[in-house]
Amino acid sequence: MSQISPRTVVLVDAVRTPFGKAGSSFNGTRADDLMVRVIRGLLERNPNLPINQIDDVSIAAATQTGDQGMNIGRSAALLAGIPNSVPGYSIDRWCAGALTATTTIAGGIAMGALDIGLAGGVEHMGNHPMGELMDPNPRYLAERIVDTDALSMGATAERLHDRFPTLTKERADRFALNSQLKTAKAYEEGKIQRDLIPTAARSAELGWTIVSADEGPRPTTTMEGLAGLKTPFRAAGRVTAGNSSGLNDGATIALLASEEKANELGLTIKAKMVTFAFAGVEPEVMGYGPVPSTIKALSKAGLDIRDIGAFEINEAFAVQVLAFLEHFGIADDDPRVNPYGGAIAVGHPLASSGVRLMINLARTFEADPSIRYGITTMCIGLGMGGTVIWENPHFTGGKK
Repeated sequence: MSQISPRTVVLVDAVRTPFGKAGSSFNGTRADDLMVRVIRGLLERNPNLPINQIDDVSIAAATQTGDQGMNIGRSAALLAGIPNSVPGYSIDRWCAGALTATTTIAGGIAMGALDIGLAGGVEHMGNHPMGELMDPNPRYLAERIVDTDALSMGATAERLHDRFPTLTKERADRFALNSQLKTAKAYEEGKIQRDLIPTAARSAELGWTIVSADEGPRPTTTMEGLAGLKTPFRAAGRVTAGNSSGLNDGATIALLASEEKANELGLTIKAKMVTFAFAGVEPEVMGYGPVPSTIKALSKAGLDIRDIGAFEINEAFAVQVLAFLEHFGIADDDPRVNPYGGAIAVGHPLASSGVRLMINLARTFEADPSIRYGITTMCIGLGMGGTVIWENPHFTGGKK
């Protein structure tokens, strides 16, 4: 029996729509049309890619009904003009949908079943509010399988504050402020716009327009303003709208390939996948998930946290990022962490966010060839975390 050696998986390119506030800019736009727009934008940016050579399309959505249903991986591919011969499927791991779409396609490439694949995610939280049509089994609570807080992401963030008293509201607010400031600076320097696909939107009042920037950032945020916000998940709590990600609409897509196929077709290589891992924690503290998933991924890669020169950590809640940083002994304001800001500023359209992390990490790799390894990591509802370790193809030595 022949043995297949794992192949190197590379990120060729990745793009996204601007992220709108839920039901605002994209109120009159279908979720599948957001997905179609980014797929077409990605293909336009990569003219060397013969679209009939795409082997599979994996698209995630946390709510798979209505315009996010009907196997959106297949339907969006058809709508985007990808040939009928190219299959597609939908996938769901809640917030880590696009991250899981990426690792699933990557697994097929690594074992030789695929050469080229598209992976991404979409969430229209205006059309599909979080938890829409969800019917949790009553045994969850009746048999104390999970605590009530496990079913509210904001409540799980409050639980993290409880578990780690050093993670104060002041620290969370400070981290949130810095996310806003870093995002504003990245916009001023044109570092975010270059990977946004301008997207048409229509409203009954204004007619057609083109959305070319994220709607969520609040560059005038202050510590005083953050301190005065309500704590909706607990009286006198610590989690607010200001130190959490918003409710958003948006789509992302990544082009993955084997290193050999990318070189054969003359495609760019923005990052090389080293390994990945998912892990579970108590659902009540789901924000802690990136800690064990990162420990697991580092072990698989034979690396140490000190080998990582760049971090893209999804900012579902500031306290969740702080818990990760504190565990690994990383300062709250370490410049290696989310240099272009994060979800607290630009938003978190659930299943799409994993690829946004990859977009930012690839740009960090491009800007600093002294960095060798980086990670993308995020927490996941019902108590999970996911981490992907990437290698910088531009590495020239220096930092790890």
